[in-house]
Amino acid sequence: MSLQQLYVTLLAGTGVLLGSIVATRLASRIGLPALLVFLVFGVVLGEDGLGIEFDDAQLAQNLGTAALAIILVEGGLTTNWSDVRRLLSPAGTLATAGVGVSTAITATGAHFLVGLNWQLALLLGAIVSSTDAAAVFSILRVLPLPKRVAGLLEAESGFNDAPTVILVLLFSITPLQIAPGEIALTLLYQLAAGVAIGLALGWLGAAGLPRLALPASGLYPLATVGLGIAAFAAAGAAQASGFIAAYLAGMVLANAGLPHRSATRSFAEGLGWLAQIGLFVLLGLLVTPSELGREILPALVVGLVLLLLARPLSVVVSLAGFRLPWREHAFLSWAGLRGAVPIVLATFPVVAGVPGSDRLVDLVFVLVMIFTLLQGPSLRPLARRLRLIPAETTREIQIEVAPLDVLDAELLTFTIPSDSQLHNVSITELRLPDPSVITLIIRQRRTFVPDPETWLEVGDELLLVTIPAQRETTERRLRAVSRRGPLAHWRGEYGSP
Repeated sequence: MSLQQLYVTLLAGTGVLLGSIVATRLASRIGLPALLVFLVFGVVLGEDGLGIEFDDAQLAQNLGTAALAIILVEGGLTTNWSDVRRLLSPAGTLATAGVGVSTAITATGAHFLVGLNWQLALLLGAIVSSTDAAAVFSILRVLPLPKRVAGLLEAESGFNDAPTVILVLLFSITPLQIAPGEIALTLLYQLAAGVAIGLALGWLGAAGLPRLALPASGLYPLATVGLGIAAFAAAGAAQASGFIAAYLAGMVLANAGLPHRSATRSFAEGLGWLAQIGLFVLLGLLVTPSELGREILPALVVGLVLLLLARPLSVVVSLAGFRLPWREHAFLSWAGLRGAVPIVLATFPVVAGVPGSDRLVDLVFVLVMIFTLLQGPSLRPLARRLRLIPAETTREIQIEVAPLDVLDAELLTFTIPSDSQLHNVSITELRLPDPSVITLIIRQRRTFVPDPETWLEVGDELLLVTIPAQRETTERRLRAVSRRGPLAHWRGEYGSP
């Protein structure tokens, strides 16, 4: 490649990137997962659009797997342990037994209603059985669901890629030989080893990073994400599930109280968006739009079986012993979003040489496009109709943490948003735990040191010094007052994350 060609390639790549970012804003306003926009970009760039030819299933599989690893690390780094710790059992059941139920029902429908042979039907059932981490994470960023519902969706989408990948690989063996005992042992080993490796590397990083005096704060996010990718690679090298290892390593690191956690989270989100954009554009290039028309009817049939029968039954069977309200059952049944994961998984049997598997890529692509258009915009209205989200929601204050090594203290910074009850609250009324103290206020570009009777205002930027032992209590108190005012405790608000 000449230097001039490099410039043209970089210009085209950044044009697609910036165009995708701008289009994401529009997609989020109408409730569509951004993945749909990125897929369309890929289709437009493809051979039926601007003429870029791409049909390398092996390369798509390799790049797609790497992108999914980054997305799952980002998902783990943005997961609050307090939101999911009580949901591990139902989420784990939904991610394993739920995948099995969904696969069986969808495969049966694909075999008898669409005419696929049993190997292709089982592959299709497994490919579309799991909720998509990227799609779910992008929806949860803008949809203020109750913690139990959001936590279940988040944990399920982080966990269920692992059993799905295992099933797809097993069903890709030709000739197909289904040995239930062998499948169970393979699932057990890969999941258990993946969990162990993910937790081990997460705990290793949580113990080691705070003790490293890195020369630049920007190295902490790089090290944190790097540990997540290392967990993915180590698990894969051990023939275990790298997906679950990456997600768990990220979750352990995110909840270990590491320095610069907000900067790390922002870096991981940006990296996750970059991985999503690249992945979905690549998958859009992989399909040929002129060949998709013949798969519309089969995709509709299989999608309806999945949406109206397989997903609801998998939710009911998996969560039968957990006594969730029917409203949450209904929302979880409808919110099983599909995205890039099924399209990536559809390349696995193609690479493995399964006869007739080329058709699965087109069928899955059409299914994802149609049902993302159907489900995405309907989630917010459905959540409101089921009374799962209030009519009005307020923004949380975002708190940044930086270590003050010499004093064994931490500096918290935050800005008071426009709808916060911190407005017109005095420093004394905050009743922060000792020895936490607000040291500086920046108001309309003017900086001053407050006294106990200083009143806070919307838009104030505050600097607060505390000690590690009191940081969580301090943050909870700030959240409580921001939500319900200085009498928050009397109103039952204690500032849970």
